[in-house]
Amino acid sequence: MKTLHIVGYKNSGKTTLIARWVRLLKERGLSVSVLKHHGHGGKPQMPDGNTDTMQFLYEGADAAAVAGGGAVQFIWNEEPNFHKLKEIASIGKPDVLLIEGYKQEKGDKVLLLRDRSDWETLCDLQGIRLLVGCPEIAGEVSHIRSREEIEAIDCWFLEWIGKDDGNETV
Repeated sequence: MKTLHIVGYKNSGKTTLIARWVRLLKERGLSVSVLKHHGHGGKPQMPDGNTDTMQFLYEGADAAAVAGGGAVQFIWNEEPNFHKLKEIASIGKPDVLLIEGYKQEKGDKVLLLRDRSDWETLCDLQGIRLLVGCPEIAGEVSHIRSREEIEAIDCWFLEWIGKDDGNETV
């Protein structure tokens, strides 16, 4: 499984980029999972409080799963460590796991920069394979000067997908 982190601060384009890359991968017949860090504080938005699932959780269930119509929704009433989250996200054995966030965790990274101050606080991250944005930055890795250079970004990604590195067993 190929694993790639897409990191940067709020409004740097992470979600937009991941959504486009999911579409690219699916067009090529690859399976893809996404793991996202909820960096907005507090719990992610939960289902309506009147659902059976939420009633189970309110009464103390540690986890609840509901399945139907070809989909499964799973809520775990604790936040596991990063490794366990990757296991959960890759339970269907995807070809590619895209990770939004988790900057400090080990792995290949695409770093989206809004400005020079982003670079100054994130330049020490391990595993940076591509910088996007902030054209005045000079780095030792691939650098695409603007997130508007969609074709160049997508070409880099598809080339990265084709390489033998970045593979991971979870």
